[in-house]
Amino acid sequence: MSALSQFVKQKRKSVKLTQEEFAERCGVALTVIRKIEQGKTNLQLDKVNQVLAMFGHELSPVDSKTLNS
Repeated sequence: MSALSQFVKQKRKSVKLTQEEFAERCGVALTVIRKIEQGKTNLQLDKVNQVLAMFGHELSPVDSKTLNS
């Protein structure tokens, strides 16, 4: 399981919400929460950030040029 999926699942459970309740609070579809928690890789960054915003976090794209420097 990826770090992202573990983080989201742990945080959701810590606030005692079902996936459905959490999706509703985040303003995303239930399938988005399920995909994140299952470690799927075909996710939209804006949807992931909508979920992470609930916990004061955000992901941003990494510039591959910066990594190769």
